[in-house]
Amino acid sequence: MEFEDLRYQTEGAVVTITLDRPEARNAYSSAMVTSLVAALDAAEADSAVRCIVITGEGKSFHAGGDLKAMRDASGMFEGGPIALRRQYVDGIQRVPRRLAACDKPIIAAINGAAIGAGLDLACMCDLRVAAKGAKMGSTFVKVGLVPGDGGAYFLARVVGFSRALELVLTGRIVDTDEALRIGLVTDVVERDELLPTATKLAQTIAANAPLAVQMTKRAAYRSWDADVDTALELAATYQGMVQNTEDHKRAVEAILGKTTAEFVGR
Repeated sequence: MEFEDLRYQTEGAVVTITLDRPEARNAYSSAMVTSLVAALDAAEADSAVRCIVITGEGKSFHAGGDLKAMRDASGMFEGGPIALRRQYVDGIQRVPRRLAACDKPIIAAINGAAIGAGLDLACMCDLRVAAKGAKMGSTFVKVGLVPGDGGAYFLARVVGFSRALELVLTGRIVDTDEALRIGLVTDVVERDELLPTATKLAQTIAANAPLAVQMTKRAAYRSWDADVDTALELAATYQGMVQNTEDHKRAVEAILGKTTAEFVGR
């Protein structure tokens, strides 16, 4: 598939989406926002795809907003307060909404700097793996802005409220050692091992029963702020659904027969 400002590649059950504006450190453009949403739509609609990896081309993962466009008040940064609010709602905020609605697991392979909205994008993914030397920061206050894509919400869900508040109010940069220590990423590897590591993780997830994986992800997110009774009711409902799937029956027979189940997604 062809998309503007990103590449979309399928290998087996894993799709890799590569942000492709290296000349701008993979900063957002309006075209990239539209392409990213469309790429996620395509991945979710493809029944053969079971996991998604997002990474960046070149030395940066994602530099967030384009500073030159900010300076020139052009593109997604054009207009007064009312127009800009609408630009965010109809523009960049489509990304967190689309990611939050995606039932298929998404892994961020952070190959380099993830700054501002770039860190936000990583936090919108379900899991994060980083290359050694990558820098991460919620730097909006450094340029007189707030996380307009909802990044403060997602960061807090990854590292906890107090740590997230400290990071967004100081705007300081985090290295990979600290990122691993505070749970911002789950693994740090050499740069040349980043995509193989992220892909292997994606393949490990993709090897499981796809409907069970998707419903487990959905249950985890929807139970986050729910009371225990609501969470248990949700778990019972999902369990009642997957326990009647062909994949569940295949898994049980495979375990009893000491073989490997081949899941079909139904």
